[in-house]
Amino acid sequence: MSDRLEDILADHLHVVFCGINPGKGSAALGQHFANRSNRFWRTLHLAGFTPHEIRPEDGHTLLQYHCGLTTLVERPTASAGEVAQHEFKDASMALEQKIRRCQPRFIAFLGKVGYSTLSGQRHIEWGPQAQLFAGASVWVLPNPSGRNLAFSLEQLVQAYQPLREAIAQAAPPPLIS
Repeated sequence: MSDRLEDILADHLHVVFCGINPGKGSAALGQHFANRSNRFWRTLHLAGFTPHEIRPEDGHTLLQYHCGLTTLVERPTASAGEVAQHEFKDASMALEQKIRRCQPRFIAFLGKVGYSTLSGQRHIEWGPQAQLFAGASVWVLPNPSGRNLAFSLEQLVQAYQPLREAIAQAAPPPLIS
């Protein structure tokens, strides 16, 4: 089994989606959100980020739509609940450097737990956040895991659509020569 899942990143993306950490199955396959019960790819499509539902094995094509993927903690686990608090703190510097290097306009944390630890805030609301992270505007979105029974697919789509709309309304990043 692989010990890490490769990022899907490029410079100046509209948004980088940041998962908590890879599932063991996804890491073994080398594909983000590969578990059939995970609703990430379907949610992205239905929320308007992609014109069709991308298959996990074609995840790299997400870059065509100016979106990227990374995880906060690189260690794969069977459940995100297995990630210790210190792992979030230990990973924060690497994530910050990655986001500063890629310079996306937005970073969307999938779930509250990672962003809560990074920001030091105990209570996080869904949606846009007041603070920037490594120069990117921050959104916190529900985790699309099939284990997250608090959100139906329809509710996930409704939570992700305002970010897509914010991206459409945001001014393009300045060209750096």
